[in-house]
Amino acid sequence: MKVLSLFDGMSCGQIALDRLGIKVDKYYASEIDKYAMQVTQTNFPETIQVGDICKLDPKDFMDVDLILAGSPCQGFSFAGKQLAFDDPRSALFFEFIRFLKEIKPKYFLLENVKMKKDYLQIISEQVSACYPELPFGIEPIFINSSLVSAQSRQRYYWTNIPNITQPEERGIVLRDILEEDPGENPVKDTARNQRHYKNLDEKSLCMTATMYKGAGNNGMTIVPQPIIDDNLDKMTTKDGKAYALTTTYGAAGAKDSLEKKRRSMIPTNKIAIGAYRARSVDENGNRVDWKETKPKQMLEVRKDNKSNSLSSVQKDNVLTKDQVYWRKLTPLECERLQTVPDNYTNYVSNTQRYKMLGNGWTIEVIAHIFKNMEVENDS
Repeated sequence: MKVLSLFDGMSCGQIALDRLGIKVDKYYASEIDKYAMQVTQTNFPETIQVGDICKLDPKDFMDVDLILAGSPCQGFSFAGKQLAFDDPRSALFFEFIRFLKEIKPKYFLLENVKMKKDYLQIISEQVSACYPELPFGIEPIFINSSLVSAQSRQRYYWTNIPNITQPEERGIVLRDILEEDPGENPVKDTARNQRHYKNLDEKSLCMTATMYKGAGNNGMTIVPQPIIDDNLDKMTTKDGKAYALTTTYGAAGAKDSLEKKRRSMIPTNKIAIGAYRARSVDENGNRVDWKETKPKQMLEVRKDNKSNSLSSVQKDNVLTKDQVYWRKLTPLECERLQTVPDNYTNYVSNTQRYKMLGNGWTIEVIAHIFKNMEVENDS
């Protein structure tokens, strides 16, 4: 298969093809961001970088089988100023149409944000005009990445790949993708930041390219981080009765020095109710099947401040002050939200990692769509 990826970014399309084991003979990437290109070439060194789409001639790519595009969306997004096609960034959509109309590859995929109905109609009409032989035209498919990831990310996909259905709900939430002890300091407890607080049984906010600006900025989810006190199992309520938990905030541990540093930065009036449980986790701190790895004792904290049924086991009933602080997501966690391989972007600064991940695709959604292509792989 030969692929032309317009506005390629960090080459999310190539990750999805690789995940499915689809052989790529040539992958042409049109991109101008040097940091995204650096990440692409490090992970896929055989990628052929062809530069700015505005300077390319479709006649040089007539043999491609698949065209991919996620044209800049700032003019379409409900989060933007809604300039639509008057915005020069969104006008790049017509560069994609120029290529699609002349090449007419066997398959194409266009991704864009949730937008006004009028804009959806214009895009659908332009895309459908490139394939007049299709009797019912090409309508957008709406998929929320939350079905296959811990991120709520609502996107439209236009494609001639047939029989696309909704992915199955996998039940992934924030607790499934968080690092156990990421080393992130607490954020300030402000009204702006509080709007971005998410508990660990929820989905993250939709990631954006402005996450690099830190907590409180559009797209940066803020999550609770548990802290363990060595004396938790000795603590009780004022009347001498012990506390316990059922619903969890999550399981985590912290080094003594880091704990002391964080404890000095958070208020002293927060009470957390919890218990120690034996849990199996993988090397990234994610829960795995019981005894798949050696279980270890972890603190789990309720979010409703209610107690479990009391038992004679001391570790089932503990109480602590300042047990949770709020922090922003790490670049690794953002990779997991986009279902990108761990540390795929770990070749540039964190600022650039946040930007390209916010601009990128959710790999599992793209792979779900690509599964319906008919391709021939050489044996």
